[in-house]
Amino acid sequence: MSVSIRPRLWAGLAAGVLAVGATAAAAAGSAQASSTPGPNTPQPVPTGVLASALPGASAFADTPPNTPEQVSFILKERNLSQLESAVTSGLTSFNSVSQFASSYGQTSAVISALTGYLASYGITTTVYPGDVDVSASGTAQEFNKALSVTQQNYHVPAQHGAHGTTVPAQTVYSATAAPELPSSIAQYVLAILGLTNYAPFVSNAVHVNTAVTATPSASSGDQPGDYLPSDFAATYGLDPLYRSANGSGETIGIVTLAALDPGAPQYFWRHVANVPNTGRTVTVDNVDGGPGAPSDAAGTGETDLDVEQSGGVAPGANVIVYQAPNTDPGFIDAFFTAASQNTADTLSTSWGESETIVAGSVAAGTETAAYESAFDEAFLELDDQGQSVFDAAGDAGAYDASDDIGTTNLAVDTPADSPYATAAGGTTLPWSGLLTGPDGSVTVTVPNQRAWGWDYLWQPVATITDTPYDDVATANVVGGGGGFSVVEPEPSYQTLVSGTSDYRAVQYLTPTDYQAVEPDFVEPTEWHVNSPVPVVSGAGSGRAVPDVSADADPYTGYLLYEPSAVPAGGTALEGGWGGTSFTSPQFNGATAVIDSYLGHRIGLWNPNLYAFAAGPDSPVTPLNQVGTGNDNIFYTGNPGQLYNEATGLGVPNLAKFASDLAALG
Repeated sequence: MSVSIRPRLWAGLAAGVLAVGATAAAAAGSAQASSTPGPNTPQPVPTGVLASALPGASAFADTPPNTPEQVSFILKERNLSQLESAVTSGLTSFNSVSQFASSYGQTSAVISALTGYLASYGITTTVYPGDVDVSASGTAQEFNKALSVTQQNYHVPAQHGAHGTTVPAQTVYSATAAPELPSSIAQYVLAILGLTNYAPFVSNAVHVNTAVTATPSASSGDQPGDYLPSDFAATYGLDPLYRSANGSGETIGIVTLAALDPGAPQYFWRHVANVPNTGRTVTVDNVDGGPGAPSDAAGTGETDLDVEQSGGVAPGANVIVYQAPNTDPGFIDAFFTAASQNTADTLSTSWGESETIVAGSVAAGTETAAYESAFDEAFLELDDQGQSVFDAAGDAGAYDASDDIGTTNLAVDTPADSPYATAAGGTTLPWSGLLTGPDGSVTVTVPNQRAWGWDYLWQPVATITDTPYDDVATANVVGGGGGFSVVEPEPSYQTLVSGTSDYRAVQYLTPTDYQAVEPDFVEPTEWHVNSPVPVVSGAGSGRAVPDVSADADPYTGYLLYEPSAVPAGGTALEGGWGGTSFTSPQFNGATAVIDSYLGHRIGLWNPNLYAFAAGPDSPVTPLNQVGTGNDNIFYTGNPGQLYNEATGLGVPNLAKFASDLAALG
């Protein structure tokens, strides 16, 4: 099957930049004949995507034996429960990379056994300093022999992608089954990633529907849709910190799967955002060889905006762009690279996929939970070293899976679901304007900041385009991601506040038409649009997403400068961009400012943020209005409680958050 990994970037109505792809892994295999296999007994190891498992893939030749390949071996962290507990309880001091390796990385004996074994087949290895990720280089023949696999070349047809996009047809090599290692080594290996060069990620920029235009009624100052990083800072209380701190001395990390347009952020800062020239640096680190040249279709706009926004919020901070190829191990290696360098004080990414598409792959026997566990391991190392981590919560509201696998169940995004990262959600700022289409104009008004959900546009768009309301609704299930993870457990810091295990919701849509979208994996595939719309309540379990939110609605969104858009027929500077793609790097940049204000790293936000929210003077304001004026296409406010699944803890006062952190010493 094909799963979708995409950047969280939206422009206008039913539009966005969507990187789509597959990240699947073969099942661990059948049980061994003996419960105590000998040290040299071959044992299957979970692996990444196998092109042979993709729909329509057809083998046409054996992979030439001299084909160069790069494969990542992700090892199991030691003392994992201790590490998880320490991180979620809130660390008061941070380790160096060597200290992390000593406490939680694999032992030198295990690493020597793996690297020595691979070397005996002619494979060279590089061990990341945290002693968790081992990168190996060799030929197809060498990996075939070392891992007891057969690799073939495949024609893979185009695969299903988000919102009608596709992963293009490719000719690739791939192992035909899960790899094996001697049991004495396999027991320490979490996953083997990279036994294919299938490129799962594609990005397509889709701009505002030319038949529908929005004209904000504001007549002075920055226009909604043309906001700058300075507007984020002013709205969410960062401005007071600029009197003494601007991120100077800090380094921001961006993890991405598309190349940065050279010079784009510098031009944006100087000529668009009016950010002072502080002499800071922007460095590109091509992980695993990098993603190739900048390309609008590949998602370069996502990378450009991540750097523009994070660096615009923190004008004194240096930036490192960890840009990885669109390969299975590329994404995870980028995080381990940032952890191993331990240079970036704070990081963000805006790429993800729904938990449902991962679960569907598990049901099909082509995915293992080890892939998500690998992200958890990378985040845990970053957390242990005091490197803050942010991830976009998604842009399909409460129905994240509708954006990739196409099912209509409630779902959240991964890796934003990780308890070891801060999930950035979305809101809509107050605005009023005229929405115009071929059949007239309608005034749209959002009187107060609300959860981002495009239900407020459904009736106006139906009216001005003469389209049935139900069709508009089901075609525009767009908003800030949020809900309950079915994979990750509720972390201890979420038990500090009320609302993380129950919800109120506006049930516009009822999932229907349950089908087996994978063998033995049944999910709804259509919606019934309800009228009238009931407000319901219920209970949930697991990690609640998001943690904190900020403006992400394109109609109250931001300017993006992307030179790569011009060859693709677009314009370099364009307004009306949004998505939780923006909130994640904005919080990343805000952290650099807070770090410089305090004079030290603050690490994972979540334990302190939830503890402060539970106190008498919270730095976050819940958005708790109930009903259709405040929802993410399902979840709405939780009156009297501190958390709701539409916006998390709510919107922050960043200077107050910094002050509270300072009081901790």
